[in-house]
Amino acid sequence: MNFKIELPEFKSVEYNIMDFGAKSQLKYNNRIAIQKAIDTCSQNGGGRVVIPNGYFLSGPIELKSNVNLHLEDNAFLQFTKLKEEYPLIWTDYEGQKRIRAVSPISANHQTNLAITGHGVIDGNGVLWRGIKRFKLTEKEFQRCLKKSPFFQETQEGGIWYPTQTVYEGVQVGEPDYNDPNALELASKYYDLYRPVLLSLKHCDKVLIEDVTIQNSPAWNIHPWFCTNFTLKNAKVRNKFSAQNGDGLDLESCKNCEIVGTIFEVGDDGICIKSGKNKEAREIDGPCENVWIHDCKVFDAHGGFVIGSEMSRGVRNFIVEDCTFIGTDIGIRFKSAIGRGGVVENITIRNIQMANIIEEAFIFTMGYVLRNLETDKTDEMQSTLQEDIPEFKNIYMENICCESAKVGIKIDGLEALPIHHLYFKDIEIQAEEDIILHHAEHIVMENVFIETPKGIKNIHEVLKG
Repeated sequence: MNFKIELPEFKSVEYNIMDFGAKSQLKYNNRIAIQKAIDTCSQNGGGRVVIPNGYFLSGPIELKSNVNLHLEDNAFLQFTKLKEEYPLIWTDYEGQKRIRAVSPISANHQTNLAITGHGVIDGNGVLWRGIKRFKLTEKEFQRCLKKSPFFQETQEGGIWYPTQTVYEGVQVGEPDYNDPNALELASKYYDLYRPVLLSLKHCDKVLIEDVTIQNSPAWNIHPWFCTNFTLKNAKVRNKFSAQNGDGLDLESCKNCEIVGTIFEVGDDGICIKSGKNKEAREIDGPCENVWIHDCKVFDAHGGFVIGSEMSRGVRNFIVEDCTFIGTDIGIRFKSAIGRGGVVENITIRNIQMANIIEEAFIFTMGYVLRNLETDKTDEMQSTLQEDIPEFKNIYMENICCESAKVGIKIDGLEALPIHHLYFKDIEIQAEEDIILHHAEHIVMENVFIETPKGIKNIHEVLKG
């Protein structure tokens, strides 16, 4: 690792939220008290804002420079869902300009800040999220219907919605973003526009340590254009049924360390992004210089994932000494025509995987779902060279996977095959061994894949 990650430092001064009017009561909204403590701490040069043991309900809060928001061991901070507290704003989500509700916790252009302690931060996401019917048992589904009767049949079996406004908002659809009244038109259905729980934009020297962050309306943690970001010894949780319930979405960030953290979420566990399509490429900002190690991911869509939004580029990563159990896919690289950008110089080593539902490894340029009538998508119509993404110089070593449907799948593009991938000392048990499509210079050394047909020892350069 040839880059340095700077940690924040704080004055040894404490500001207890109880001194600013906070109350540990079920229906008391502590937003004003917590925000006043944060603002006072920052204005006085910084220190630690303490949330003591107890239950504290709050509306959205903003973190400020030089503040360490510290939750004591049995502190439980849970966020409200009140329309007047969650106005809609223009922000960036899934790589593009989008309308979203304000996040429960946010920071914008701040420096030297932290969230620490062994307490729990809960985004109350169950009040925001719809749930796909197939992710629920019959008992769970009936319980949901008692809370809200709004259900829509789909090809996948239907989606339950927590409120009438979410249900109606889905029917109406999002407004034309070029309409100057777009925010006003969307506001009637405010809870359709689910926020990420923790939104960090253009921040420097950020530490999240020890806390449990859970039950997010959409993604749990979203650092965007941040530098010197550290996530250490935390727990990031969502139910399996949590729609868009990613653990960490690290987007266009530089000099980061993700260490000792446990992810058990409803979507991708550790996900790396850098914007989507031409709109993203107009802003320079690759996601680069990142060290991920000693983490565990359970029951997510993917253990370690890059994409599908990777248009500004992803480079210089080390992922090592991690365990992925019960994820849909183990190690996942995904993109599509239209994205552009380059993913390169990635090292993944010393990884254990077990009970992987689909592929142990997948590299695909066909992530975007195809149109059933034309077998194409709008993005796939593009023939511009700049719109073609590239995966190259990716090194994988000393990795085992106890079970998977497919061992290794590489699905590139005719215009630019996926190339220069290196697999060394890999052992996989799977139903099917390797699928190659538009792949070049795939180097395999001591790669053992056991299928029902036997054990294959691959020690060669492949092309497909």
